[in-house]
Amino acid sequence: MEASGSNRRFVDRLGQRGSLWDALNRPGRTKNGQARAGYSDPDEDVWKEERVGPESQPVEPEGTTWRRPNVLKWVFFLVVILYVAISYYHAPILKRVGRFLIVEHTPQKSELIVCLAGSNVDRALAAADAYKQGLAPKVFVSREKVPDGYEFLQQRGVSYPESRDLLVMALKAQGVPESALVISDVPVKNTQEEAVVVTAFIKENHYRSVILITSPIHSRRAWLTFKRVIDNKETKIFVLPTSHSGFNPENWWANRQYVGDVMLEYEKLTYDTLKNLW
Repeated sequence: MEASGSNRRFVDRLGQRGSLWDALNRPGRTKNGQARAGYSDPDEDVWKEERVGPESQPVEPEGTTWRRPNVLKWVFFLVVILYVAISYYHAPILKRVGRFLIVEHTPQKSELIVCLAGSNVDRALAAADAYKQGLAPKVFVSREKVPDGYEFLQQRGVSYPESRDLLVMALKAQGVPESALVISDVPVKNTQEEAVVVTAFIKENHYRSVILITSPIHSRRAWLTFKRVIDNKETKIFVLPTSHSGFNPENWWANRQYVGDVMLEYEKLTYDTLKNLW
């Protein structure tokens, strides 16, 4: 019987190394020619490679694989760069954050001073200073919404002053006469509602100039809100932040109270901006 091609190649290789008998009696085989367990014959390995052939080997799929170590390396590198930049430039960045909230105009003689509700002490000081400097003949005082339970105190005969009453008391104590005070009876709960009430009074009296007294951290939002509500280019709006506030844009982040105030103010600014886009 004629040997097949693969068997012939196997025999030819065996012939190169010696006789068939020698091949069968090699150390890795038993007497009947069987391969011993655990023994690997190099000639037989070559024969198996020729039988299998390169075309029958598994082919790896083509394409670019994602190299996770390289991506993580770049992410780590960017994080380090960002950390170094923030560590080195955090003071200038935070100073800009604080300064952006402050809007201050050169005070000019106007027809009305508006002491915005919220922070009575420092704003009352600034409003009294502006009045005594002759910047305006009238001071407008808003009425904040009373706290929960206020009516129950009145029913029980408890005399508890409103925020507006405390502001009026502080202004009078500094020399602002009652005749110069415009005290509103309309309760307001935010800057938007306060601007609506003041705008109605301005239009009713045909005023063309107004000075807003508020806290430095609140000055930009107050200015933007009143500009939007008044909506009259002929009415001049001057913002005069109180100088009696402890807020300092140069180091506000060192005070936990102002950290919270700045974050809240930016949140309100963002909300007002998005709300008025539509």
